[in-house]
Amino acid sequence: MSRFSGFVPPRARAAGAALFGPPQSMAFLPAITLAAYWIGGEQALLAAALMFPLLYSLFGAPAARGQPAAGRGAARETVVALLDKTLKNPADRGMTTACLVVAVEGLDGLGERFGTPAAELAMGRVADRLAGALRGSDVVARLGEGCFAIALGPVRRADLETLLQIAGRLQDAVREPISIDATAAHLSSSVGFCLASRSPAADGAAMLAAAETAMRTARQSGPGAIRAFSAEMQVAADLRHDLADEVSAALESGQIVAWFQPQISTDTGAVTGFEALARWPQRERGPIPPSDFLGAIARAGLSERLSEEMLFNALSALRSWDKAGVHVPAVGVNFSGEELRNPRLVDKIRWELDRFGLTAERLTIEVLENVVSDAGDDMISRNISALSALGCGIDLDDFGTGHASIASVRRFAVGRLKIDRSFVTRVDQDREQQDMVAAILTMAEGLGLDTLAEGVETVGEHAMLAQLGCRHVQGFGIARPIPFEDTIAWMLKHQEKLEQAASLGRQAG
Repeated sequence: MSRFSGFVPPRARAAGAALFGPPQSMAFLPAITLAAYWIGGEQALLAAALMFPLLYSLFGAPAARGQPAAGRGAARETVVALLDKTLKNPADRGMTTACLVVAVEGLDGLGERFGTPAAELAMGRVADRLAGALRGSDVVARLGEGCFAIALGPVRRADLETLLQIAGRLQDAVREPISIDATAAHLSSSVGFCLASRSPAADGAAMLAAAETAMRTARQSGPGAIRAFSAEMQVAADLRHDLADEVSAALESGQIVAWFQPQISTDTGAVTGFEALARWPQRERGPIPPSDFLGAIARAGLSERLSEEMLFNALSALRSWDKAGVHVPAVGVNFSGEELRNPRLVDKIRWELDRFGLTAERLTIEVLENVVSDAGDDMISRNISALSALGCGIDLDDFGTGHASIASVRRFAVGRLKIDRSFVTRVDQDREQQDMVAAILTMAEGLGLDTLAEGVETVGEHAMLAQLGCRHVQGFGIARPIPFEDTIAWMLKHQEKLEQAASLGRQAG
């Protein structure tokens, strides 16, 4: 609604809205101006050209659906108001509603590549696309932090199947490439929703909060997930508030452990390593997502203690695999900038390798690209260089999302680039993604660096990366992170698949 419409008397506004409210009324503008010129000449033409848009702004100009509200609070109020109206208005008997929250994924990488204005531009386009995928009576509002809330206008049917279809349609809208600086950027989304029948209370605020809880659960389940709110989710959300007091005890008691995600060769399919990832498989509550407890660990100042635990788990796994006769070349362990500033880090890692009887090349140190690009700290440079000299592999993680220069790559003795998933998504379908990955691979080859693509989720992505010359891949399309006790069985099964494929190839030949 126009900001001037509050000064128009209600009856006049209603009459004007009947004439000028529908957007189709703008189609009469050429005819009106032509008639004005025919009847009254240039002065009448000028008057008509000025008055019609003014009248439209007073009586028509409906609020653009899908446009982000001025602020987070205003956006929430818009959604809550529509939900409340449908839930509580007796005139809408037989009608229902639902609330969805869409979390856009990939914005961080987009902002790193193109800058914050580009990320804001992308969010504006996503808002338009979400609105275009819905009805005129639905409301889309931006919540901030890369999220949109959607309130469905009154509808006779809003069951689980209907909402799953709507959520899928919204994900398709977000997934369409966005052109930024003549480059196609790809985003994905996770969606949480709450049905009126599942809402904790019969009001819009409770329904929106429930949809947000479902969205957070969807994000924890991996990219592109959809989740419907349930009472169990709320119980899990309440438990997260207690984690800060428990993480220290969980670390000391060995409850937080490393799970291992395989990395394989695109040439042979053989396992070339694992990445150690922190997991908390709580027995009473079930697995606690990393997004819940990693933040609590950081706030408690326990990040270094977590790295010690991951290092111990990784080296223990290598020794156990060796004893079982299963060959795993190396395991990657993530280290933050804070941990890399520890002047005793190199001595500690050297001591741990000696204790387990392992050579340094069996351990890969994974460092985020933004740590390298932002590091003016000589201690970080000293530690990474010393670990490389010791024989440890150095992986530059999330490559392409930061601003690491070639000089930085050489300075930090990086041995392998881990190409961020934002470049990998739909690489088999998007030529611009292929060109970007090909450029990274060409640069890596020129610098004598190995390459690994992260976030590989489909067979098509795997095949295209192999065709482009990326030497290693990792992601849900190969395997999710698995507990240590399941790794040997997974490797034996994987080897069996490779042998079967080789046998079929020989028969075909």
